[in-house]
Amino acid sequence: MPRAAAIALLSLALLAVGCGGSPSSAESPGGCEDVSAPAPREDGGATAPTGRLDPERTWTLSFETSCGTFVVALDLSSAPATAASLVSLAKDGFYDDTVFHRIVPAFVIQGGDPTQTGAGGPGYQTVDVPKPGTRYVKGVVAMAKTATEPAGTAGSQFFVVIGDDVGLPPEYAVVGEVTDGLDVVERIGALGDPQTEQPLQPVVIRSVTASSTS
Repeated sequence: MPRAAAIALLSLALLAVGCGGSPSSAESPGGCEDVSAPAPREDGGATAPTGRLDPERTWTLSFETSCGTFVVALDLSSAPATAASLVSLAKDGFYDDTVFHRIVPAFVIQGGDPTQTGAGGPGYQTVDVPKPGTRYVKGVVAMAKTATEPAGTAGSQFFVVIGDDVGLPPEYAVVGEVTDGLDVVERIGALGDPQTEQPLQPVVIRSVTASSTS
């Protein structure tokens, strides 16, 4: 399957999950904590924001994961509606205790689905069509969509590019880039099966914190 098509949201078999208790503090050989996946949640239930973020401020999202923390600087000029949505979801705790349900070495890591199936979302969509010539290079953060949805359509599922240039067409809303913790992203990217695109062990997003500076 071409990678451009493969990035579309997939109806995957439900990941094996634990009972949702406290994760172990043990570390795997790759430096990530050996944790159980949290219990999946129901699809939807979030409320779309009605406003936009202040463009005079710099907005970031800090992802605390079982493999470490990485920080994403949001690109309001490229995806104002989607950036506002991500900040709203983060503040509501939508991403807390979710997993990276899709990990493809040298390509992308994908998360943001409360159901852990690859088919869930917040219950609404935004659209920010990327500019022609947009390139998806290492550290770029963009939004996943189905193959039939218009360019720039986004729910809550995002992916972080871990390949140097993965050659995707300009169809996926670009919301920002990793400015700190790229080594953490690469560590997560090493924990995927290239054949099944499934994680070799659970990688949990414990929390996502939104912040801004003037």
